[in-house]
Amino acid sequence: MPNIASSRKRVRTTAKRTAINTSRKTRVRGFIRKVEEAITKGDKTAALAALKAAEPEIMRGVSKGILHKNTGSRKVSRLTKRVAKLAK
Repeated sequence: MPNIASSRKRVRTTAKRTAINTSRKTRVRGFIRKVEEAITKGDKTAALAALKAAEPEIMRGVSKGILHKNTGSRKVSRLTKRVAKLAK
């Protein structure tokens, strides 16, 4: 545990940010999981609805710094491809 006041504050700030970032990551993963579950079940309408909800959440993660821009785009692209294949 640090003794300097600014270091103590930094520890507290880091702990808060870590908790926020963890919850955001978990939220994004949950939305992605819903899309993947709908795809594995073969439910086209549920997959489309889940994808529609997941895409802005993934992009919000990108804007908040949880995911890299290319990672977010890649995830959205791959999910969209899988849902489109399901729709055929």
